[in-house]
Amino acid sequence: MASTSPGAERSTTELVLKTIAPRMPLNLLARPRLSADDPDFRDRQIALVQAPAGYGKTSLLAQWRREHLARGIAVAWLLADERDDAQRFLRGLVQAVRTGCARPTFGHLLLDSAFASVSELDGATGWLAEIAQLSLDVLLIVDEAERLPAAGAEVLAYVLHNAPQNLRVVVAARRGLEASIAGLLAYGQGTLFGPETLRFRLDETIALVGNRFGARVDADACARLFEVTDGWPLGLQLALAAMAHAADPRKAVETMVSGPGSLRDHLVGALIANLSKQDEAFLIRISAVDMLHPALCHTLTGDADAPRQLDRLVRETPVFITAEDSAWCRLHTLVRDVLRARFARLPVAEQEALHGRASVWLAGQGMIEEAARHAHAAGQRQTAYELAERSLHDAVIQGQLSVVLDWLDLLPESELEQRPRLRLAAAWALALGQRHEEARSQVERILASENVRTELRYECALILSAAAYFADEPDRFVALFEPWVESAPAGDSWLTQVHANRLAARAMLLGEPAQARRCQRRVARGDVGEGLGHLERWGDHIIGLSYLWEGQMRLAEEVLKPALASAEAGLGRRHPLSCMFAAACAAIAYEDDRVAESTALLANRLDILERSATPETVMLGYRTAARIAAVNGNENRALDLLEAMYALGLSRGQPRLCVASLADQVRMHAGRYRAHTCEALMRRIDEIVARDARHGPLWRQSVALLQALAKADAAIASRNWQLALDALALADGQADAMKMGRYRIEILALRAFAQHEMGADGTALLLEAKNLAQTFNLTRTLVDAHPALADWARRVKDEAGTEHGGRPLAAFQIVRPPARETNGPRAVPSLVLTPKEREILELLARNLSNKEIALAAMIGEGTVKWHLKNLFGKLDASSRKHAVRRALVLGLLEGTQ
Repeated sequence: MASTSPGAERSTTELVLKTIAPRMPLNLLARPRLSADDPDFRDRQIALVQAPAGYGKTSLLAQWRREHLARGIAVAWLLADERDDAQRFLRGLVQAVRTGCARPTFGHLLLDSAFASVSELDGATGWLAEIAQLSLDVLLIVDEAERLPAAGAEVLAYVLHNAPQNLRVVVAARRGLEASIAGLLAYGQGTLFGPETLRFRLDETIALVGNRFGARVDADACARLFEVTDGWPLGLQLALAAMAHAADPRKAVETMVSGPGSLRDHLVGALIANLSKQDEAFLIRISAVDMLHPALCHTLTGDADAPRQLDRLVRETPVFITAEDSAWCRLHTLVRDVLRARFARLPVAEQEALHGRASVWLAGQGMIEEAARHAHAAGQRQTAYELAERSLHDAVIQGQLSVVLDWLDLLPESELEQRPRLRLAAAWALALGQRHEEARSQVERILASENVRTELRYECALILSAAAYFADEPDRFVALFEPWVESAPAGDSWLTQVHANRLAARAMLLGEPAQARRCQRRVARGDVGEGLGHLERWGDHIIGLSYLWEGQMRLAEEVLKPALASAEAGLGRRHPLSCMFAAACAAIAYEDDRVAESTALLANRLDILERSATPETVMLGYRTAARIAAVNGNENRALDLLEAMYALGLSRGQPRLCVASLADQVRMHAGRYRAHTCEALMRRIDEIVARDARHGPLWRQSVALLQALAKADAAIASRNWQLALDALALADGQADAMKMGRYRIEILALRAFAQHEMGADGTALLLEAKNLAQTFNLTRTLVDAHPALADWARRVKDEAGTEHGGRPLAAFQIVRPPARETNGPRAVPSLVLTPKEREILELLARNLSNKEIALAAMIGEGTVKWHLKNLFGKLDASSRKHAVRRALVLGLLEGTQ
């Protein structure tokens, strides 16, 4: 080995620990979208992972390191710090290659004291040139790069812009480095992984918790945990640690979700324990507002240094959620709730003063509703009511219904009398849910005023028709809207989109789903004004339901899936419209046999559907949840969900929900030929339909289809095949009249099954049903119709000779420490070591002597000594045991104790 100066040797010794990769966390979830094989990473030479503390940057780097080592790529790791000026950073790069690539002589000239006089960029050029001459691909990982001083950062930027083909570079930092590779990002040579990318998604949270706790924590609890942590990796890690110490991990989740308490205080206390009293007081006072801005913090605290203090805390503490290229940020939900509990202990006068300052600043920024809330909290009632009057009607248009309902509890009746615009907003919010009678009462008071304009009467008709739609009164909905069908508002009015939504809903109820889509397409998106995304999403909802109505699952998903993502981003995961989109998407995923995806979509959403969804989406949600439970072998849970839907129908006064619940129960029991149970359920259905005379023909038509299908299932349960065929013929006519494609395919398959059981040839009908089901992605329709039908369908080949069945589900891969195999240690495939050196290393790890190694490898003892010498040189090891330990550290050996 070439000699180096004593100073260089001391420097190298200091750098060794900086080039050792951290140990991979236990139970780390390898998220497929963040794997090394994902195109966003695989096809880019440079990757920047940039996010605040607590987002799992180092864990992601450890995952990538392991994945690259498994593919035979050498990985050099370097942890940056504030002392890494240009020369020290260059020495760190050399040492990283020596450590990670098992090349102890790499860069010996660069570390020679005589080389110190060469400029830093010339030194970096020399390092890059030596990398280019290596006979292997190298991944360089630089962690905590934000700590680099300017000179070190300049060398790193030079390396990024001049990397040879066999070098890929990953840089992790908290902030501030995207400018150095802006050109690389613009030209597609690099990619940026920001906070939103690193946040856990719901399905990933379910997989992570399931890996740790199995069936003890269900999907609903996982969803609540996801919502309270915002998918924040550190928050999830802390929560999992708390759950692991609890006797019942599910109860621990409930405790965290329920609000500030000892468990939340403990979790947050660990995050802010090292803050100074001044910083803690600052966080408590700024927690009064939802969104934070440097200027707002200055206004709240009256401290000119507040913006710099906020910037420092965002960089140094893992309690903020930030956005790229924005000065705005917010506290994590877990942290904010605990801090607000401490804020409530401040003197009342100080609390009111902070709220008052926030109100003035927010009003000046045009954030009127937020300003109104803070004015009310400050005790400035009249100011709050005036601001609310200016903002709440717009809040309805933007879908912020819960905001309006919260204000309704704060507004005295006298203020509603003086401010009719507030009453109109309240009527809208009440109608779009389950408070139909209260909405009607508010509208009556509006119409009782003198000189009510036609435009206002029209808007009131829209409110009343919405209330009828949510109340499952389709005939009344059509009657209320019918006088206004030809009274479309001006094209630039927000009511233009609302009018199109009403026309589309009317067409659906009249059995014309294609006409419903045509009504929506007449309105040019973007021509109805800004801030109307909520109304356009309602249009997407109706379009998606129209395809779902027809059984066109692929087309429905093409509309609904992007709309769901948009609604969740703009309105939140538990907004009523987001939950309605999710119910429809869950039904589509379930029909395509993507049961895990369907479960995640419905997780922690049924309660919102109960309170605020349309009857159609309530039925979709509950029936899908019940079928998921049945597929998972939990029939008791499935029946319990259906009974819950029945009880909901009673409490809401919506008998169609009761009929739908009982009809699905009949289907489940018919699958096990429980004839007496099916007969009892059928009597309950017939009684409901017979005694409900207040509904008109549209309602009765939809219920008649459910009734006929249930009658057919009951007949199948008793093996009365002719009665089943008669009932199926009636149901087929109803489904055909309403253009309900999924039901028609199910009916077709059941007819084939009944004919088959009667001894007739129903194969042609079955093949047609199978073909249609495959065309429309209705994989589970035939499976769920009846188990015996599903068995028969599996035995019958279609014309293409393929069996009916679902596609395999994609599964998350849980990265675990490699299991110790019975045949001992295993060398990881890598270009760092030759195949024979890997074999020798495995035998060396088994504590074999040279003679035993020679016998096992079928080579001579002299050859063994020669290979050991090469191994010791590459691993920079001084003994056999040292060589094994070095190989473990470098990730070149697995499966040892």
